[in-house]
Amino acid sequence: MDPSPPMDGHVVVVPYPGRGHINPLMHLCNLLLSKNSNILFTFVITQEWHGFIGSDPKPDNIRLKTIPNVIPSERGRGNDIVGFLDAVMTRMEAPFEQLLDRLHPPPTFIIHDTYLFWVVGVGNRRNIPVASFFPMSASFFSVLYHYRLFEQNGHYPANLSENGDERVDYIPGLPPTRLADFPLNDGSWQSRKILRWIVKAFQWVLKAQYLLFPSILELESQAIHALKADFPIPIYTIGPAIPHLSLKHNPSSCITDQNDPSYMKWLDTQPSGSVLYVSQGSFLSASTAQLEEIVAGLRASEVRFLWIARGENLKLRETCGNMGLVCSWCDQLRVLSHPAIGGFWSHCGWNSTREGAFAGVPFLAFPLIMDQPMNCKLIVEDWKTGWRVKKGVKEGVLVTGDEVAGILKTFMDLSSDEGRELRKRAKQVQQICRLAIADGGSSETNVNTFLRDLLQCGKP
Repeated sequence: MDPSPPMDGHVVVVPYPGRGHINPLMHLCNLLLSKNSNILFTFVITQEWHGFIGSDPKPDNIRLKTIPNVIPSERGRGNDIVGFLDAVMTRMEAPFEQLLDRLHPPPTFIIHDTYLFWVVGVGNRRNIPVASFFPMSASFFSVLYHYRLFEQNGHYPANLSENGDERVDYIPGLPPTRLADFPLNDGSWQSRKILRWIVKAFQWVLKAQYLLFPSILELESQAIHALKADFPIPIYTIGPAIPHLSLKHNPSSCITDQNDPSYMKWLDTQPSGSVLYVSQGSFLSASTAQLEEIVAGLRASEVRFLWIARGENLKLRETCGNMGLVCSWCDQLRVLSHPAIGGFWSHCGWNSTREGAFAGVPFLAFPLIMDQPMNCKLIVEDWKTGWRVKKGVKEGVLVTGDEVAGILKTFMDLSSDEGRELRKRAKQVQQICRLAIADGGSSETNVNTFLRDLLQCGKP
């Protein structure tokens, strides 16, 4: 049974149907509820995703509502990215509108994933204020918003195998950046199709009433200030939009109890800073050939590790050796915050990037697609909290096991000058994150201001 209607507003939340999009919006709902428990959130997901997260614990004031899957679940978005994107853009709007007609009480506010541009039209037709939530970095937003500049400057499409190291400086708010770090720049039909949808989505951002970033002002100040100077609507950085509130109730610095999962008990037995946490994300992973090289390098390095893997889980358990654990899932932020963790091998998805920054751990960056190379650039060049695993820009070139072993040994050497400097900088970035969410911090101030605006819309 749905909860009794609260008095301070009814917010409908619509994420893109993907883990990296759903999680930060759910964290935002929890954060807003921690400040005002008298708001009702209706979180709209596809039926497939209800099966994934329907049993997850959540406050009573967050209710899940479903609309039909956009494609049969057995096809999956990983098998046909462009087809899945087409379906999301064209088949979700009608059932979403039908759901709005059935909701009680009537919605007073909508928060939507920026890529679901059609939500803005729905809200405007119904006179419901809409906040556009971009689930990636502000720097990446600026790249996509100004993508026409690549063509105007003769850089789209670019031959990345020849000029990926070339740097461009015409994206507002970004320092000179390698062409290889920009997305959708290979000229393939898939990239062109995805880019057309993104351009359409970004044309609708200015028709929303607010723009939200799960980022921290001090970590992307140039990009955010450039966007604020160009946009007529309020822009709020409300990051990190990760489950940091749960750390207050379950701090990893304390010895785990008997009910904690085995990986936490194992971490408690490891020396401080000795374990490499390895995760390639919840969507796409490296090729089979590249994974074999990574495994070979990990074994040769003799570095302790905790590896989170999915389909390749059983094979990795058999081949990784006895220096660590391979699990199919973990509470990532809690693991990253454990004192035994000395580094994070990451695909550089924005959720993982924010969690690693908040936990104060250095990165070994191994990006794959879309915004991940840009996030890698932020980590390595701007924040200086990590190293690139792959040095070159040519596609299809494997990082060998010997190369992996060498970088792991150097990276996890806590006594080296390089290692100490990297970890010192990671702790400085962690402090920036903690100050942003403290009283008077940039994110805390923005969340409070946005909440005030949201509540104002809920008043009769």
